[in-house]
Amino acid sequence: MMRKLAFGFLMLASVWLAFYLSDGVALGEETSDVAEGTTSVMSVNRALNPLRSALAKKIRENLPSEIHGFVEARGGVRLKDNKTISRTATIGESRLQLETSWSLLGAQAKLKSDFYYDAVQEMAKGDLREANIAFSPLEFLDLKIGRQTLTWGTGDMLFINDLFPKDWNSFFLGRDDEYLKAPSDAIKASFFLNYFDLDAVYTPQFDPDRYITGRRISYWSDALGRSAGEDDHLDAALPDRWFRDDEIALRLYKNISGWEPALYYYNGYWKSPGGMNPYTGSATFPRLSVYGASLRGNVLKGIGNIEAGYYESKDDRRGKDPMIRNSEIRLLVGYEQEIAKDLTGAIQYYVEYMADYDDYRRTLPEGIHAKDEDRHVVTLRLTKLMMNQNLRLSLFAYYSPTDADVYIRPKVRYKFSDRWEGEIGGNIFIGKEEHTFFGQFEENSNIYASVRFNF
Repeated sequence: MMRKLAFGFLMLASVWLAFYLSDGVALGEETSDVAEGTTSVMSVNRALNPLRSALAKKIRENLPSEIHGFVEARGGVRLKDNKTISRTATIGESRLQLETSWSLLGAQAKLKSDFYYDAVQEMAKGDLREANIAFSPLEFLDLKIGRQTLTWGTGDMLFINDLFPKDWNSFFLGRDDEYLKAPSDAIKASFFLNYFDLDAVYTPQFDPDRYITGRRISYWSDALGRSAGEDDHLDAALPDRWFRDDEIALRLYKNISGWEPALYYYNGYWKSPGGMNPYTGSATFPRLSVYGASLRGNVLKGIGNIEAGYYESKDDRRGKDPMIRNSEIRLLVGYEQEIAKDLTGAIQYYVEYMADYDDYRRTLPEGIHAKDEDRHVVTLRLTKLMMNQNLRLSLFAYYSPTDADVYIRPKVRYKFSDRWEGEIGGNIFIGKEEHTFFGQFEENSNIYASVRFNF
């Protein structure tokens, strides 16, 4: 629906611009077909011609004159045979990204879009990343309306209060990190007040994650009791009613002597499927509210952060429905520091605690693997810059002692010149059990490489 409205808006804008910028017949020109009695109307139109000409000139002067972007080729292959996906290639893309922005009548407009050919699925695709307008109607208020990429919270590749859509397929396949954050069709209002600042985001139609479906990446299915892939696509019933299946996200924050405390609120739905309809077998997005807080600031020689959130599963508040995720408490503590010259290290400890666990175990259907009451994850990031910072070596690793699984993301990026750069990396999954969070993706382990030309 949002795409249809955006398309309609762009069409109307195009007609409006064509009318004002055209060199053809003006509204005020008389023709032989003009009926008697319209002379006064045409006189008014003729009087408005100078104003229209001035506006047309202003628009021409402010239309975007520069377009930036890149051209990229990226390919990747699996490291293991996958029982449920026949293709060895995980990614094979030729991608063009175009980005432009311009100012007009005190507002800032921005467009960013990707066009690419997907050799794995053998089809051409488009991905509108940004299409928005930003302006300040009041001294203390900024507005941004349209498609935009949103993020907040303190976690590094771990998200508690950041309930904006993520693209997990891009993340696990080896696309650039920027594609982890999927765009939102939303209105963002930023209030700059005396004692605190407030960000409010309203999404009129639910924007889910670009979640794992089995088409490109296999996953563990509790319903099937095994891994699911290209022959067992995840069928989900998406809440998509305009202004009814909407989302609200709030962040209240303030910088105080180098520390930034923040409070968060979200009301919407689980971003990836968090339930199942027992009658149709389709996945569902149960209602969700999140209440959270965070604190980030200087600690010793580095930067520390702590973040927490309570996930209220509104369709199963007491945890008695085994087909809907229980409420959860999530906690994250992190620290980042420069270890040596051009070497940075960061560590995080993350915990998920399931509420009403006894009710969950008691109502769990026979044959389904029970989750632990709490899940612990440790992350490590190491980044080394070399060769005048043209060579970037990085490692990001997840380890869960409770699930006994690991996810490792090594990456090497080299900047050949101001325009050319290359990258080699991998997504390595290891797990003792195929039903744990990272263990379910073990047969999707892959390596990839890319070359990019920036302009």
